[in-house]
Amino acid sequence: MRDLVRNIGAILALSPAVLAATSKGNAIDRKGFESVTFVISTGAIVGSGNFTVTVQESDTTTDGDFTDAAAGDVIGSNLVNPLSADAAFKIGYRGHKRYSRVVLTKNSGTSIAAGAVAILGHANSRPVA
Repeated sequence: MRDLVRNIGAILALSPAVLAATSKGNAIDRKGFESVTFVISTGAIVGSGNFTVTVQESDTTTDGDFTDAAAGDVIGSNLVNPLSADAAFKIGYRGHKRYSRVVLTKNSGTSIAAGAVAILGHANSRPVA
């Protein structure tokens, strides 16, 4: 199949919102997929908001089990840390843990409008519903 739609999964990783504090994304289950890329979109930054993105990994969905993924397991070809306003960024995870998530960390300032979607790729079974 040459289309992308039936070859990927898309899951809400972080609900779009105005973030005024560090925000942990949803646990993304890679079961049935070999890769995941997070697409982060930003809107307005208020009060010189300074936010950075981290990818975390875990073998469970328990919040306390998540740890920062090793630098070698994170792929961020166009990631800008700190995030800039009105932009889109991608960051990938290639580690071996079943679950991953993004964390947007507030370093300073007031807020940022942001959200994220997880794109699951290299499906074990196609077409993807």
